[in-house]
Amino acid sequence: MQKSDCFYLGKIVSKYSFKGEVLIKLDTDEPEEYENLESVFISLGNNLVPFFIKKSRLHKSTLLRVRFEEIADESDADRVMGSEIYLPLTMLPKLTGDKFYFHEVIGFTLLDSVHGDIGIIESINDSTSQALFEALKDGKQLLIPINDEIITKVDRENKTIHVTTPIGLVDLYLE
Repeated sequence: MQKSDCFYLGKIVSKYSFKGEVLIKLDTDEPEEYENLESVFISLGNNLVPFFIKKSRLHKSTLLRVRFEEIADESDADRVMGSEIYLPLTMLPKLTGDKFYFHEVIGFTLLDSVHGDIGIIESINDSTSQALFEALKDGKQLLIPINDEIITKVDRENKTIHVTTPIGLVDLYLE
């Protein structure tokens, strides 16, 4: 399994018991959806290694208390401390309406209410305080903020995202 085929679920943040239980800080708005997992992939070195879950339960909002089959004591738990947890993309809940996962809109066309086609989404930059569509139009890169005020419609069937950009933003890139 490759990281590109998976999504980041969280990180092992601490040991919980002498029996090797660990706490995973989940990076999700709905932690209860991941309470009864059978297995996860743990990033060890450059590999994703499958680990099977003996039991798990939510522990204080976004923490998941997990007992892995492969981890029997504290020294085993030390080996995975700080590791990232991944699941296959196929396990993501389907989104509808104007909600979307960043990876699913790569290749979509951005259609602006004033300028029409303003480019193909090549990637999403979420390393800034405001996530941005990185679109390419006639060899020029456009950075369009991702927020509910700008996105008016997500059309999965036609692979388009309709936007109403702030006045002057598109002109800044295309002139």
